[in-house]
Order: sequence, then structure tokens, then C-alpha cells
Amino acid sequence: MSAALPSRLAALTRLRCSIFQTSYNPAGIRTGAKYLRARLRGPSVVKYYPQELNLAEIARKYPELEIVDEIEEQRLIDVEEKKKRGKGAPKKAKTKADSRRINRKR
Repeated sequence: MSAALPSRLAALTRLRCSIFQTSYNPAGIRTGAKYLRARLRGPSVVKYYPQELNLAEIARKYPELEIVDEIEEQRLIDVEEKKKRGKGAPKKAKTKADSRRINRKR
């Protein structure tokens, strides 16, 4: 039996790729096709973790329940205490000139 010619093998490979809808890559160059064919992981990750409850959102939707977000209440109390001690956030500048003046003082 005689060996098949390389040109005939290349033509056969090209034809096979067109029939089975795969990419023809005779040089074996890296294309990343393995990663493009892989199943997406995002939906699986989203299903794995349970949906997070947001008390603030529930309180806004249903004000008749009178839900109190204790964490937010504590945060507001802490902010007020810091302001009383002079440790709070600085007031926002109303104009660009005010912000320049504030930045020069630092």
C-alpha cells in the first residue's frame, strides 16, 4: 500500500472541518477555542449562593411592616457621635472655588 500524499491529507482535513464545522488550523496555532467552547460558569455560581436579603429594600417596599434596620441605625448613631467630636466628614463644597480654597488649607 502506498502512503497518502500530504496535500491529499490536508484537503481531507479541510473538508472534514467544513463538514463538522470545526476550525481548520493546519499550523496548530493556539486559538483559545477550548475556552470558548467551555460551559459558562456564571449561572452555576449564581445558583450556588442563596439570594441575599436586603432589609432596607424590604422596608421601602412594605412600609406598613415598620421594619427597623439595626445596623443602619447604629451607623447613623456613630456618624452623629463623630460629628459631635469634630471627627465627621467635611462639608461638601458648593462651588469649584470653594473646593480649591478648602484644598489649599490642608
